[in-house]
Amino acid sequence: MYKGWIGMKKLIFATNNAHKLSEVQAVLGGAFTLVTLRECGITEDIPETAETLEGNALQKARYIYEKLGVDCFADDTGLEVDALNGAPGVHSARYATDGHDFAANNRLLLKNLEGESNRVARFRTVIALILDGKEYLFEGRVEGTIATEESGCEGFGYDPLFVPSGEIITFAQMSAEAKNAISHRGRAVAKLVKFLKDGEL
Repeated sequence: MYKGWIGMKKLIFATNNAHKLSEVQAVLGGAFTLVTLRECGITEDIPETAETLEGNALQKARYIYEKLGVDCFADDTGLEVDALNGAPGVHSARYATDGHDFAANNRLLLKNLEGESNRVARFRTVIALILDGKEYLFEGRVEGTIATEESGCEGFGYDPLFVPSGEIITFAQMSAEAKNAISHRGRAVAKLVKFLKDGEL
């Protein structure tokens, strides 16, 4: 394993999204401390122009690696709705607008699913890690359905609409601990941590 990382127990996470930072740090626990882009002096938006979650995650990680020359990881997450042919997918954050307008995204999703009985969906998170010049991908996913109205005030994004399989409440109605235990991002981060600790993909 790369001793520079393990010794320092610090990871550079290629995001300035406060929600993502808190979720990932919670899953990491005390094993590692996240170093934010702002702490590295990077405040600009990182390009996300790929057509897949894998492509976007790699694009962001490569951007930071080329700029700072240090090991880092990035993620991209999408909500894939079967009745919408996988949309919003890679465009989840900017589904309704050019910005991260969660309320507008949720309104558009509900509008596009009006009268639709098939509400099967899944969240997917892909993490791209660049470690010692090599690239690795880790995926986490959770299956579920889209509710007919928003419920709950925890979390962010589509959480008020997403009911994970086996549950009767949305992500936004769960505590952060309960969500992280089963969430797509939690599962992807768990794979990342296992790899960093054990060297196992």
